[in-house]
Amino acid sequence: MADIKTPARLLFLREEELRQGIELLYFAYRDFTAGPDEILAGYGFGRAHHRVIYFVGRHPGMTVSGLLGILRITKQSLSRVLGQLIEEEFIRQRAGERDRRQRLLNLTDKGVELERQLSQNQRDRIARAFRGAGADAVEGFRRVMLGIVDEHDRARFARPGEPGA
Repeated sequence: MADIKTPARLLFLREEELRQGIELLYFAYRDFTAGPDEILAGYGFGRAHHRVIYFVGRHPGMTVSGLLGILRITKQSLSRVLGQLIEEEFIRQRAGERDRRQRLLNLTDKGVELERQLSQNQRDRIARAFRGAGADAVEGFRRVMLGIVDEHDRARFARPGEPGA
């Protein structure tokens, strides 16, 4: 990934191309989150609730501190959102087996269903875009996104045999 930042690789990019890339990210995010936002509004939830539900669903049994590391939000912000999701029985929290101070998080059946609803439109959008773009473009997109993501998070996406795997 180091070659992405070298000045020689960036010379072919004009200001307009860079600005268009920024705008595409904004518009893609707006449209990517529109469907889930409607569903969330019906529960009185926001995007922070969606992110918590998504990552707890992706990583069953994750710790609160692990979730804080992914989301990079304050404990206070997470506490408010997580407390609401626990109270409304979308997430179950239990003490760790080895360390009782740890709080392990899992989606309840109700949480699994909400996560499915929230992610379905997003999965469909990505699948449609990937199919339309083709395999080379999918790999190119992956590389571009990895280049945008902070270096310490790239290892989460490393494939076997790649650096960081």
